[in-house]
Amino acid sequence: MFNNKILLITGGTGSFGNAILNRFLDSEVKEIRILSRDEKKQDDMRKSYQNPKIKFYIGDVRDYQAVLNATRGCDFVYHAAALKQVPSCEFHPLEAVKTNILGTENVLEASITSGVQRVVCLSTDKAVYPINAMGISKAMMEKVVVAKSRVSTSTVICATRYGNVMASRGSVIPLFLDQIRRGQALTITDQGMTRFMMTLEDAVDLVVYAFCNANPGDIFVQKAPAATISTLAQSLVDLMGNPDYPIQVIGTRHGEKLYEVLLSREEMASAEDLEDYYRIPPDLRDLNYGKFVEQGEPLISTAVDYNSHNTIRLDVDEMKRLLLKLPLVKAAVAGVYTEPEG
Repeated sequence: MFNNKILLITGGTGSFGNAILNRFLDSEVKEIRILSRDEKKQDDMRKSYQNPKIKFYIGDVRDYQAVLNATRGCDFVYHAAALKQVPSCEFHPLEAVKTNILGTENVLEASITSGVQRVVCLSTDKAVYPINAMGISKAMMEKVVVAKSRVSTSTVICATRYGNVMASRGSVIPLFLDQIRRGQALTITDQGMTRFMMTLEDAVDLVVYAFCNANPGDIFVQKAPAATISTLAQSLVDLMGNPDYPIQVIGTRHGEKLYEVLLSREEMASAEDLEDYYRIPPDLRDLNYGKFVEQGEPLISTAVDYNSHNTIRLDVDEMKRLLLKLPLVKAAVAGVYTEPEG
């Protein structure tokens, strides 16, 4: 389905953007467009790849005209541009609104106008039962996705929702490795805090699955194991050959949860289990609820949510095996410290 097609990646200089680019670069895709506002990262990518298949567009998803220019002639769009740091969004919530909500509206409207075949939008577990500005903005982004999918007649619009993507820029693993490199104690917020653990490759697999299988308004969720932050920290210092490395508990940051949820109870009641993924179909009813009374069982059931406390829990040895799949960690174990992708 991708043969001789054009793919646009918004936020293409970030961790997800780089991972999607690397997956499709050697495929039959004719052209891959990178839209981002970071001129320096684009220049670095241009020099690093030196591939004529990659085209760069400077622009911000907050600017509809910039997005429209980038989508013209595109067949597929992967929307990864976002503000994703929880503390910074807590202090600047309107910036999260402008990028994560209004920016998504721009991407979807431009994609529909340009006749894009399929759009996949990136969401997060923080959008489920959100307590922080970043999660609230992503929850609203998902609502925009579903609402737009109802009125789009030719562009299939869907979303993918992830937990913690290991070793992505700004995440805790690069922070821990940098603290070890500098001889500083590892800073842990809460030793019992759990997070889903998945690799960028796993995340890209779900994107490809969504491009190939999504119906309008679908949200796809990646199943994943979880670990406590203390297990993650202990696994990392073990791999680095210093199991007694100092760890400092600093308390939770602004807007942090003790555990994350990938599917709410309400979503689990209607979700389709696809082995490696869950598919959350959109609610296709209109606002005339009376005519639906006799059609089936109530949506709310005895289902429980799917969260990082009740999923498969990794121990230290399992966590170490997973960490060794990451090029960033393998390089650090070998004594070479590198930057995370994107």
